[in-house]
Amino acid sequence: MTARQRSPAWAASHLVLACGLLVNGACGTGQAPPPPAAPGPEVSTPAPGASPSATGAPPPAATLTSIAPTDTPRPERTPDVVYVATPQAVVDVMLEMARVGEDDVLYDLGSGDGRIPITAARRWGTRGIGIEIHPMRVREANLAAFNAGVHERVRFLVADMFEMDISEATVVTLYLLPDLNLRLRPKLLRLAPGTRIVTHNYHMGDWAPDAHRIVGDSVVYLWTVPDTLPPHLR
Repeated sequence: MTARQRSPAWAASHLVLACGLLVNGACGTGQAPPPPAAPGPEVSTPAPGASPSATGAPPPAATLTSIAPTDTPRPERTPDVVYVATPQAVVDVMLEMARVGEDDVLYDLGSGDGRIPITAARRWGTRGIGIEIHPMRVREANLAAFNAGVHERVRFLVADMFEMDISEATVVTLYLLPDLNLRLRPKLLRLAPGTRIVTHNYHMGDWAPDAHRIVGDSVVYLWTVPDTLPPHLR
């Protein structure tokens, strides 16, 4: 049978067979089917509200906002007082009344943020030691001294003011409650004669101050360790 003599049914069956061999192509166009795509990494779509880690993708890198330690150290025991900073105007008067200078060694007992020794070092070149039981306050104070450019003259220590040796002090500053001042009084009276003691607001019992000044709502008291202790202070 010639091509002219083949039946329409024969032609149709062969056309169907040819179209079945073409994949993703158009039947009758004469074009070869495109090659299969190369396999790529499997990508999963997260469900609504899912975190990036749920898809297996790495989380975004954290943004560094500070080089400061992220821990919050705690004191070994409960501090004797709640920390309240001395106003700067009171700090200035305390140091003026104590007549601090570059030859002095100032001990600040319960030094908090360190503003008293830092101010003394900046204005008068005084060497200072801050004693503070709370390690976080000490960390902040040493950073403040560095930022103020006086870290070579001032340092802050985590220590108990009742146990710390302060015998080299020529000036002692305090912002404590009256009962703590009285507990410290024997220690202060053992310091070298002429050592100046300055407190913010609170007295020393029957040890009468040499002078006092009112600064706003505060009172600043000054004592000087005497050469000879009177009987009531022995």
